[in-house]
Amino acid sequence: MSSKPAMPMRLLCAAMVLLAVAGLSACGNKEKKPGQALASVNGEEITVFQLNEEMQRANVQAPQQEAASKQLLESLIDRQLLQNEAVKDKTDRDPKVVQAIERAKALIVAQAYMQKRVGTVARPTKQEVEEYFHKNPQFFTERKQFDMRELVIASADMNDKLKAAMDAAKTLDDVAAWLDANKVKYARTQLSRTSSDLAPELSAKLLSMPKGQLFIIREGDRTLLISLANISDNPVTLAQAEPQIEQFMFNKKNKDAADAELKRLRAAAKIEYLGKDGAPAAASAAASSAAPAPASAPAPEAAAQPAPAQSSSEANDRGVAGLK
Repeated sequence: MSSKPAMPMRLLCAAMVLLAVAGLSACGNKEKKPGQALASVNGEEITVFQLNEEMQRANVQAPQQEAASKQLLESLIDRQLLQNEAVKDKTDRDPKVVQAIERAKALIVAQAYMQKRVGTVARPTKQEVEEYFHKNPQFFTERKQFDMRELVIASADMNDKLKAAMDAAKTLDDVAAWLDANKVKYARTQLSRTSSDLAPELSAKLLSMPKGQLFIIREGDRTLLISLANISDNPVTLAQAEPQIEQFMFNKKNKDAADAELKRLRAAAKIEYLGKDGAPAAASAAASSAAPAPASAPAPEAAAQPAPAQSSSEANDRGVAGLK
């Protein structure tokens, strides 16, 4: 027999391999996963591509990759076994599961689109970083440190009698003695915060207080009975603050770009709120956020309200909190 037909056959096989890589099977029209197969679970392949993605998500460092790859491969096998059984008993068709899958898909697609839109935002220049540093001395050159002592109680235990006791108390120990006498459970803590950690409104309140001042902050189901122990200078230099300022400004640029894109999309879209429960609460939220904080230092019987969420968030995002 002649060997000439062998060449077309090899070409045909090569073509079939290319089709398989493209996601087609040589028989049965069964979709194949991209990447070299590492294992097969009842006919379902687990590939190098899947393993590499798991390694990336787990942020595995080079020295641990060999050991981690074996563990992650076993995890992928376990996941495939569970997935196979879920398909068998139609768990994947459960309305709640379908809804969760659709939600996850929508989030992934939306986040990918936004990442593509804002992914070209330039990092702040050295000049921009220096300008921010000099315009905000309260976070840097004039930064203050607040040392505080706290008694933490359940908000349910906060009442008029306790407020009256704080009015009469001269120290936090006096308050603790009243709590002990009235069998109110509490925990003692100490903490230090700087004006770069806190919202400007709260820092201003603390700066206006004398040492030893007692005040109250409510945080949901717990209430903090606080004594201001000391205020001291704690400045930082531009060299110390530069990395945190740069990251803060970069994050803010990304947020501003994302907000601008959403504003553009909303302006171009036709949005209808159907039903009374669908109406936006923007007006009431705006009114609430616009309400000014009390200008005076909180009296012992008054609760020092937490700073507005936006200012507090910016204080944390700024990253200068790392310069304690």
